[in-house]
Amino acid sequence: MPPMPSSSTGGGRMQGPSTFDKWKMGAMLGGSVGLIMGFIFGGFNIIRYGAGPNGPMRTLGQYMLGSGATFGFFMSIGSIIRTEGSSPLMADAYARARRQPMVLPRRYTWRPEEIEKDN
Repeated sequence: MPPMPSSSTGGGRMQGPSTFDKWKMGAMLGGSVGLIMGFIFGGFNIIRYGAGPNGPMRTLGQYMLGSGATFGFFMSIGSIIRTEGSSPLMADAYARARRQPMVLPRRYTWRPEEIEKDN
């Protein structure tokens, strides 16, 4: 396994992917999922209704490209929105919400001496 590249900025600290890298990753992931869904949906429609005047390959390609482009677009937008919301305050609030509950000792309110005095 090759060594990790050293960062030229930040004193050697590791940095995560940039917003553009996350946008590309969302677009590629969405595009590939969209292509697969277009293949399944288009193949099913070609079998069920026929290819039409364009032929089976062109019709299947139109389904795949349309589905891939649409899903890739929305997935890239979603990855940008998810990236923009990460602030240190939100990360701190999430960490506080996910920590283990603090167990406090139970305070006893029942005292047998007080009951014996009343009787």
